[in-house]
Amino acid sequence: MIKPKEIKKEGLFFAIIRIVLGVVFIFSSFVKGIDPLGTAYRVEDYLDAYGWYSLYHFALAISILLITVEFLLGFALVFKIRAKMAAIGALLLMVFFTIVTYFDALYNMVPDCGCFGDAIKLSNWATFYKNIVFSLFAIITLAGSNRMARKLPLWLQNIMLLLVAGLYVFFILYNYNHLPMIDFRDWKEGKDMKASNLDSIKTYVTYKNKQTGEIKEFESPNYPWNDSVWMSRWEFVDQRIDRSAVKMNHYLIIMDESGSDYTDEIINNPGYQFMLISNDLDHADEEGMAKAARLYKDIEKQGGNFVLITSSFPETIKKYKDVFGIDYPYYFADDIELKAMIRSNPGLILLHNGVVMEKWHYNDFPETMKEAEEEAKE
Repeated sequence: MIKPKEIKKEGLFFAIIRIVLGVVFIFSSFVKGIDPLGTAYRVEDYLDAYGWYSLYHFALAISILLITVEFLLGFALVFKIRAKMAAIGALLLMVFFTIVTYFDALYNMVPDCGCFGDAIKLSNWATFYKNIVFSLFAIITLAGSNRMARKLPLWLQNIMLLLVAGLYVFFILYNYNHLPMIDFRDWKEGKDMKASNLDSIKTYVTYKNKQTGEIKEFESPNYPWNDSVWMSRWEFVDQRIDRSAVKMNHYLIIMDESGSDYTDEIINNPGYQFMLISNDLDHADEEGMAKAARLYKDIEKQGGNFVLITSSFPETIKKYKDVFGIDYPYYFADDIELKAMIRSNPGLILLHNGVVMEKWHYNDFPETMKEAEEEAKE
């Protein structure tokens, strides 16, 4: 507990700056710690941008280290633990972030820095200006650090930091081994993912005059398709579908091997629709895939719908078909969208009439359809 006398000695201005900076650090690291895999994806983006491919496999470890340091600095600033060290650490971290985000804003190397995870989205220039402001806060905090020393023994302050670090790392690993405690992304539980304004979809057909070569486009069915004379003079060339007026709640496009679009059929299924998501089957958890195969057999008996959606190539699916027991229908989608849908490989999403009812990490897959439905109703 910080006493009023301590704030008076430090100075109200310095205390406010220090606490604001510490709270921002805590909030930033907390929302990233909720979604450590998403933070690792951001780290991968930066490693790609700078060409540091040798560190690619350490992205998760780097993200855990960075956000743990950020959380500890925030905690130390708010509660004045190892005050001088915390102030120096905060300044160094802000200088690093400011330099990185300057080049990011200048060259658009990474579209989203993920400074506040998926909780708050900022443009690259807004992020840079934000970092300039908090770099100034860090300088002021360092300037006033001699005034905010606490009377706690140094050994006790060190133990407090170690305990907080241990608890925070446990928090991160829990979110990693299950799903984020708070879901800030589009595919959150309770959200209706059905597209709206579907009546606005228009189909256009293009025909070519066999004699003159003239090409005309018509909105279907507003063309003389039932005029045999006209049809004998014109031949079909192409067809296009205009969905520009359709309002989408997601960016997912689900296709089969031939390229046919099954998005609406799967998402808008009025019944229970299970979607097994694997952005990369080569890196999917084997036990998780085995659990999914067992669950599918029960769902099939109950007459439910179960599909796999992946970004892996058809050849990869065939390679794992017997290994993972892939007897269910499979479709394809962009890996970035699949990663955004669920932070688990594989992960399971249950829809009912287009609404996200429940999501599961592979460590928490239900064993039966009944169990899944009961969890979804809770």
